Amino acid sequence: MHRRHFVRIALGALASPALSAYAGSCPGAATSRLTVRPAAPTMAPAPLASRLGLGADRDGLMYVPASYSPDRPAPLLVALHGAGGSGANWRSLPALADRHGLIVLAPDSRRETWDLVLGGFGPDVEFLDRALRFVFERCRIDPARVALGGFSDGASYALSLGVSNGDLFTHLVACSPGFFNPDGPGVGKPRIFVSHGTRDTIIPVSVSREVTVPELRGRGYDVTYREFDGPHRAPPEILDEAMTWFLGPSRP
Repeated sequence: MHRRHFVRIALGALASPALSAYAGSCPGAATSRLTVRPAAPTMAPAPLASRLGLGADRDGLMYVPASYSPDRPAPLLVALHGAGGSGANWRSLPALADRHGLIVLAPDSRRETWDLVLGGFGPDVEFLDRALRFVFERCRIDPARVALGGFSDGASYALSLGVSNGDLFTHLVACSPGFFNPDGPGVGKPRIFVSHGTRDTIIPVSVSREVTVPELRGRGYDVTYREFDGPHRAPPEILDEAMTWFLGPSRP
C-alpha cells in the first residue's frame, strides 16, 4: 500500500470513527471533473449573504462583499468545511470576504464529510457544479482568480479535486490537510498554499511536512508551505496570508 493511501485511510478513521460505517457506500463518479465555468451573469446579483437553496438539510452559503460591482469581475473562493461540519462553520468568511473583496461560496458536503472519504468522487462533485453555476449566474467572476480551499478533510478534498480541475481553479488553499489522493494525473498547474499547526493532535504536522507537500512539489506544483504554532485549526492570520497570496499578481 502506498504511504499516502495508508495516511488517508488511517487519519479518516481517526478523525471520525462513525464515518467508517459509510466507507464504500458512496459510489464513485466516472470522473472528478467539474463542467461549469465563469460566464456573464444572467440573473440579478445575490444579496450580501444568501443560502443556495439547492438542498434541504445540506445546502450551502454564498457571501458577496459590499464592494462588489457587476461591472468589475471579482475573485471567488470556494471554501470546504471539515468532517462533520457545514458551510456555516466558516464564521470568519463574511469578514474575510469584505476585507479582501472576495465572493465566497461555502457549500455543504452531501453527507457527513466529502465523498472521496466515503468511497470515491460522486455526489459532491455534482453538487459543486450546481453550486458554482448558482454563483456564476449571479456574479461576474474573474477567471484568473478562482480558488478552491478547505480545512482538514475539506483541505484534503480541495487538493485531491483541485488538481483535476486546474483549468478552473487557479489556486488551491489547504489548511491542515490529511491526505492528497487525486483520481488522475491532473489538469493544469494551480498554485498551492498549504498550512499546518505544529501542535496539531488530530492530523500531525508531519503529514503535510513529510508526505503531502513533498509529493505536490514532486509533481511539479508551485507550493507555498506555512507552519504555525498552534493546534488543528485555520487561524485568521493564516487565512489572511493565504488570501493575500491568492490575490497577488495573476499567473500568465
